[in-house]
Amino acid sequence: MDAIAVRGLDFSYGNTQILKNINFTVPEGRFAVLLGPNGAGKSTLIKLMLGELPLNGQRGRIELLGQEIRQFKDWQKVSYVSQNGMASCQNFPASVEELVQADLYAQIGRFRFAGRKEKEQVRGALNQVGMGDFAKRMIGRLSGGQQQRVLLARALVNAPRLLLLDEPTSGMDEDSTTLFYRLLYQINREQGVTIWIVTHDRKRLMAYADDIWLLEGESLKPVQTGRKRGGRAWKSLNKRSCSGPLLWAFFWRPLSRVSG
Repeated sequence: MDAIAVRGLDFSYGNTQILKNINFTVPEGRFAVLLGPNGAGKSTLIKLMLGELPLNGQRGRIELLGQEIRQFKDWQKVSYVSQNGMASCQNFPASVEELVQADLYAQIGRFRFAGRKEKEQVRGALNQVGMGDFAKRMIGRLSGGQQQRVLLARALVNAPRLLLLDEPTSGMDEDSTTLFYRLLYQINREQGVTIWIVTHDRKRLMAYADDIWLLEGESLKPVQTGRKRGGRAWKSLNKRSCSGPLLWAFFWRPLSRVSG
């Protein structure tokens, strides 16, 4: 099954065409990257995929996990990490674990307390991104880079099948960005989560991506498609024991100094 399928998509704001005859598929379990300059329509495409912009009156079709976007209801299987997603939460009176737990309300009920199972889910998601020791910290006291990792934990807490990210490493330094991509790569390869990431960072992601497209001048062009698993990035990941020491060495030290 394809995690994402876009066929013959046109989209316009009034008389201004943004997307023209966009066609691509992302099979489940792939690590896919969308590149493009500012204003190319990347954010518009993501909003269409998330159902935030209606397709009414537009040409084309979008499917997520085999369902047409207009009828799609399995949103708990899709998670989204936006760029600077914490900008409006600087003074929000909530702890890290409370924010991550908020994505479980559909599972536990809005007016029920989280039980042992849910608390373990939250703890596991935070540990996965190296933020376990910050569970009780208030959101507004974290750096921008730390807040972005909390958003990633929140995206992972429901065990999604599809993870969409929009410039998730904005504000991180070079080493932290590289290791963040390794974390995404590990999540993709070990858990089978389909990754769709919008970024300008072609150079570093070439090592990890299965598929790369360039959105430019209203059209989508393939840069790299159908790369086989088990390449250099995965071998390097295994050699460095990314499931344990590599990630913890990364997340327990330099990222505490990363600002967004």
